[in-house]
Amino acid sequence: MKQPLPATAELANLVCSGDTMWLARAITLVESRKPEHREASAELLTALMPFTGGSDRVGLTGVPGVGKSTFIDQFGTNLTADGHKVAVLAVDPSSSRTGGAILGDKTRMERLGVDPNAFIRPSPASGSLGGVARATREAILLCEAAGFDVVLVETVGVGQSETTVSEMVDIFVVLMLAGAGDELQGIKRGVLEIADLIAVNKADGDNVKRAKVAAADYRRAIHLMTSASPNWTPPVLTCSALTNDGLPQIWEQIVAHRDTLAATGEREARRQRQQIGWMWSLIGDRLLDEFKGSPKVRARLASVEASVLAGELPPAVAADALLATFLG
Repeated sequence: MKQPLPATAELANLVCSGDTMWLARAITLVESRKPEHREASAELLTALMPFTGGSDRVGLTGVPGVGKSTFIDQFGTNLTADGHKVAVLAVDPSSSRTGGAILGDKTRMERLGVDPNAFIRPSPASGSLGGVARATREAILLCEAAGFDVVLVETVGVGQSETTVSEMVDIFVVLMLAGAGDELQGIKRGVLEIADLIAVNKADGDNVKRAKVAAADYRRAIHLMTSASPNWTPPVLTCSALTNDGLPQIWEQIVAHRDTLAATGEREARRQRQQIGWMWSLIGDRLLDEFKGSPKVRARLASVEASVLAGELPPAVAADALLATFLG
C-alpha cells in the first residue's frame, strides 16, 4: 500500500533530495487531471521553480526501426559514466489507443534501467497529445529539481508530437536510418526544419558506407533550408549505438549548441518563448475543461452534435451556438 503524499513543502524537499520514488510520485501528481490534485500540483511546481532550469533538455525522435531505445541506453550510459544524472521522458499520444506506452518496457534499456544515476519515465497511459505534453513539460521541471542535469525527451516520431517536443527542449536531435531506400523519401520536410542535429544511426559493419552517403544527402538538404537559428547550422553525423561510435561526438555537438546559443542569448530567449507558449496552451486546456464541464453546454451538446451529424447545422454555426451558451 502506497504512503499518502506528504504536505507540499515536505514533498518538495523529498523531490529535491533526489529520491526517485518520490520524484515518480510527484510526476504522477502533476499528471493527474483530478481537480483536488490540480491545486496540490500547482503548489508543488511553484515551490520547486527556484530549483529548475539547470538541465540540458534534449529532444529525440527518429523513424521506426532507427534504434532509439539502443541509442538512449548507450548515450545515457555514457553520460552517467561521465558523472551526469540522466532522466528519460516520453511523449507518446498513441499510448491511449494502443494501451501501451513507449519506454514502458525498461528492459529495452537494460543498463540505463538499473543505473542509479538514471530515471526512466514512460508517457502517461492515456490522454491527448496536449495532455501528454503538459505532463511531460512539468515532469522536466520536477526532474531538474531532483538534480538531473540531462533530460532526454523521446517522441515516437509520429505527426505533431515531433513539433510539440521541439517546443519544450533546448536541442532537437533527429535519428535517421541509412540503407532503407531513398533516404529523403518520406522524411517530412518539417522534421528536418526543426532539427538542430541529425545523426544517421546504425553506421556499423556493411552499413558504414551507406550511412556516409545518407549523411551527405542530409547535409545537402539542410543547406537548402533556412536554419531555425541564425547562429547554428545543424550538423549531420553518423553513429552506431551498437558500437558506441559517434555517440561521444553527438554529445560534444549538444554542448557546442548550448554554449553557442547561450553566448548569443538565444538559448534563454528560446526558453522564455517556450514558457509563454506553454502558458497559453494551458489556458486553452483549462478553458476547454471548463467548457466541457459546463452544465449548460452539456444540456445542449447532444442535440447540437446530432444536428451536425445529420448535416442540418454547419460546424461553425454549432460551435458559435455552444460558445454563446457557455458565455451566457
